[in-house]
Amino acid sequence: MRRRDFLAGGTKLLAGAMAGTLTQAVERRLMAQSLVSQSHAARAMAAQTIAAQTPPDHTIRIAPLKLEIAPGRIVKTTAYNGRVPGELIRVREGQRVTIDVVNETDRPDIVHWHGLHIPSVEDGADEEGSPMSAPHGGVQRYSFEARPAGFRWYHTHTYAGHHLDRATFSGEFGFFMIDAREEPGRYDQEIFLALHDWNGYIHGGSDGYQEVMYNHATINDRMLGHGEPIRVRAGERVLVHLLNTSATLAHTVALPGHHFRVTALDGNPVATQAVVETIRMGPAERVDAVVEMKEPGVWILGETDAQIRRSGMGIVVEYAGQTGEPQWRDPDRDDFHYARFGGQAANGEYPSDEAIPIPLVIRPKFEGYGDFDHWTINGEVWPHTHATNLKTGARYRLILDNQSDDIHPVHLHRHTFAVSRMHGRAISGVYKDVVLLPMREQTELVFTANNPGRTLFHCHQQDHMDSGFMMLLHYA
Repeated sequence: MRRRDFLAGGTKLLAGAMAGTLTQAVERRLMAQSLVSQSHAARAMAAQTIAAQTPPDHTIRIAPLKLEIAPGRIVKTTAYNGRVPGELIRVREGQRVTIDVVNETDRPDIVHWHGLHIPSVEDGADEEGSPMSAPHGGVQRYSFEARPAGFRWYHTHTYAGHHLDRATFSGEFGFFMIDAREEPGRYDQEIFLALHDWNGYIHGGSDGYQEVMYNHATINDRMLGHGEPIRVRAGERVLVHLLNTSATLAHTVALPGHHFRVTALDGNPVATQAVVETIRMGPAERVDAVVEMKEPGVWILGETDAQIRRSGMGIVVEYAGQTGEPQWRDPDRDDFHYARFGGQAANGEYPSDEAIPIPLVIRPKFEGYGDFDHWTINGEVWPHTHATNLKTGARYRLILDNQSDDIHPVHLHRHTFAVSRMHGRAISGVYKDVVLLPMREQTELVFTANNPGRTLFHCHQQDHMDSGFMMLLHYA
């Protein structure tokens, strides 16, 4: 993968990082996620109590896995229930779901229910007070009402540091679909696709910086050409749920000869179902789109960057009765922009200037050679970032001033926000839980404080989160 792709993705590590010592801020986060408050006896008693309760709706077992992404090509990782992605959890909106997480690794772990509006203790982030799952068989039970409707997902929310096979670098992720009470289902097939980069390593650059590189990439669990194709028939309407699970990289995908009618961003219906040729997603972003199958043949749905596509990020789309080598054509344009999907705001939720402003200035902080470049919010590095107090029912406007040459996929836990301003223009009707902040620009996000409890805000790029790009919002 070319250097510019990684710089654009915001992955910038200082020379000698692998040999460096962790700074105080990183040490504190590592310690917080390494300690489990219960004693061995208490953990055993808790596990027995859980086992004696009503059986869960789902059980997720975190364990090591040797994943064959192509014949003879093995990735050593950790995963859920021996597969990548983990099981599709599918429930109705408002349904109460109970999930047991069994940690069969040798490290504490935790599962975050990304995009759900649930209590802090159930959210799966130790910074919010969610308990970690103890190693060597520790059991943690989650129970919550599944809201809101839409395409969500679940994944580990731990520290990686220099271990580029842990946290979101690993195979610990799965799809979580919450169906609306009334779902029209105007499609013939429904497909879930997860993009992932594998075998991260540090590569030295000529300018003295180190970069995270990857050996392989997949869509779901196979490299391009080594898995079952998506089989379609001419005239079908296929609903595709796309998820970028990369730890660090934004990805752009296309399907030659076809277009995507985008119906939802991060699981939230869009105001305008624009038709696009490409779909771009930062880490943790999701896109729902309908593709009309009008071009019989054998095609590649894949990353538009040839080098990343050759590393494996693609999947074959095969029409019934068609044979031959899968075909690829570069798209004519990169036409995916949030504003294309805006329009009238839903249910009077569009934020006005009356929303209470919360200015957040984002800058890198040079920590010296031999360590990660840290990230600051208003000049502070987690865990020293000041928490912001919220009043239940009030509306707030996050004014994000990205004073860096990196893009940042920022995520707000347990809430949905409106993208209200980007690239100097107002936007309405675009609702998300992750947004890519352009470099050297201000972006404004507005949300209603309607889910009391500790709420984490952070960059979803793993090395940025590990290096201080986090803060908490507290309800008064």
